[in-house]
Amino acid sequence: MLVLPATLTHREASACLRMLEQSLKKVTAPQVVVDASALTAFDTSALAVLLECRREALGEHKTFAVKDLPQALVGMSKLYGVDGLLPAAA
Repeated sequence: MLVLPATLTHREASACLRMLEQSLKKVTAPQVVVDASALTAFDTSALAVLLECRREALGEHKTFAVKDLPQALVGMSKLYGVDGLLPAAA
């Protein structure tokens, strides 16, 4: 499982994405799950990071899901029309 940091804003986005991409290469399961439970401070950059991570996962022929996405970020994803691209992990 990949884990997001507590803060994911424009300032942290590039470093976080690099970390996720490196970790994703080590995932052997057919599904990539990103744990967002620690996320407390974020902006729309968090959505961009998650969407890019999803794209990378799909490129590796894996499914993608997000665990414990904060409600405010769920709201942002609906506002931008990308909520269907970030399914909740079972």
